[in-house]
Amino acid sequence: MALNSLWARIRGSAAGGTPSFTRTTALNLIGFATWIPVIAWFNLHVAELTVVDGSSMYPFMNEERDSSLRRDMVLNYKWSPQEDLQRGMVVTLRSPFHPEVIAVKRVVALEGDVIKTKKPYPVPTVRIPQGHVWVEGDGPPGSSLDSNTYGPISKRLLTGRVTHIVYPLKKFGPVKWWEHDRPLVD
Repeated sequence: MALNSLWARIRGSAAGGTPSFTRTTALNLIGFATWIPVIAWFNLHVAELTVVDGSSMYPFMNEERDSSLRRDMVLNYKWSPQEDLQRGMVVTLRSPFHPEVIAVKRVVALEGDVIKTKKPYPVPTVRIPQGHVWVEGDGPPGSSLDSNTYGPISKRLLTGRVTHIVYPLKKFGPVKWWEHDRPLVD
């Protein structure tokens, strides 16, 4: 008498029979369910698709905001978002005023840089302190809450980097952040 594996007995094929549809479906669902924690971990810590809502990054993102309800979808890379930052990168961050909101902004200045601010910031220039960055939306002044409203933000508020545009398909591809140039001080 041959000993069959536990898995074969559970599947119902120990005696050479075929497993029932119900048993096969249940086992497939269990197999799928074991991947749910892996997918959740990947979305929380590695990368996720993010829909960009609002006009703060207009016209770079949501350029059809006035003619369509469609919004841009981006790949938000979340692995070590605070490291190797460069001016011009598009990042996601927790809003300092509303921590439940994830905002999309462009890094304009890094720690140690001196930047000329825009209204409504109360002083004309700011030196960015250690562990902080200056972020702004691409839209017209006053169209977004950014560092001109709340000042330099801690790098710890950064949650990811926007590396690729996924939708609309005409913009599909990597975000060319290095092409963005905003002078620090005139």
